[in-house]
Amino acid sequence: MSKRLEETVKAIKPLDKVMMEEVRKYQDTLTKPTGSLGRLEEISIQVAGITGKKTPDFGKKAVVVMAGDHGVVAEGVSAFPQVVTQQMVYNFANGGAAINVLARQAGAEVKVVDIGVAGDVEVPGVWVRKVKYGTNNFCQGPAMSKEEAIQALEVGIDVAEELIEDGFSILATGEMGIGNTTASSAIVSLLTGCTVEEAVGPGTGVDNEGIKRKINAIKRGIEVNKPDVNDALDVLMKVGGLEIAGITGLILGAAANRVPVVIDGFISTAAALVAKGLAPESVNYMIGSHCSAEPAHRRSLEILGIKPVLDLKMRLGEGTGAVLTFYLIESAVRIVKEMATFESAGVATKE
Repeated sequence: MSKRLEETVKAIKPLDKVMMEEVRKYQDTLTKPTGSLGRLEEISIQVAGITGKKTPDFGKKAVVVMAGDHGVVAEGVSAFPQVVTQQMVYNFANGGAAINVLARQAGAEVKVVDIGVAGDVEVPGVWVRKVKYGTNNFCQGPAMSKEEAIQALEVGIDVAEELIEDGFSILATGEMGIGNTTASSAIVSLLTGCTVEEAVGPGTGVDNEGIKRKINAIKRGIEVNKPDVNDALDVLMKVGGLEIAGITGLILGAAANRVPVVIDGFISTAAALVAKGLAPESVNYMIGSHCSAEPAHRRSLEILGIKPVLDLKMRLGEGTGAVLTFYLIESAVRIVKEMATFESAGVATKE
């Protein structure tokens, strides 16, 4: 671990239990049966613990789309060619992707980071923080060096801190990278203990033969690299991705600054598993958005102890599920801020 990474991990503190208890008790004074707003009440309590504030203001919201390519696409693991990563970065920058549409509706900004796209990206609005031009094919050796993995983690930390300094008070994880469900499945298999077969899904929509290629590629990658399942950084560098490392760093950076980070789908959850391995306390700063159609996503969330708010059978990525969840988080906070108490409304409490 680098000094920067160590300092970030050490800065992640437990949630504010006093504020959580204050909001929990206050929820019971509002004009509703105790616990009747379910997950909204849980979210408001968690957010209070994260921020140390009873009703934090989420005026500036950002979804960070980390973009990077994967050498393992050479093994035929994706239904789309690698160049699509670069093309989609341009689409994000031009506002034409699904995440742009949903972010506009949610009043959130899309921040696109080129952390490892295989080609040069020259377009206004994209943060070029390239560590390298895509990972290596992990079937032939580590996806990246330890130094590259740490650099990518630090990019994520830097992005989180820059956004927070600019006034963004809630962040969401997003990604783009052809081949990244293969890397994520490898990470999930290693860090959750499930079999490779259980961890692999259709990703971009590969057929049964494509799924077999993904399984075989991951098994070969694990055999060649022998990742240490007790060392999340070792797993990340050997079978992970640059954008996955960037998301991991973003999570750690948000947690170190007591800012909620909304976790998107399968790829983001693989990054969350790495973040937990590096800094167990970081999990408490994560808010799960949705459970994707990827088979191992639910298992990964369960191991993290994160309950998804939505189940829309989505598997697009980009941060789409996370941005949809912004509405619910803001609703949870507004309930505490705006709803009348039994006393203020003159409503009788139960006997």
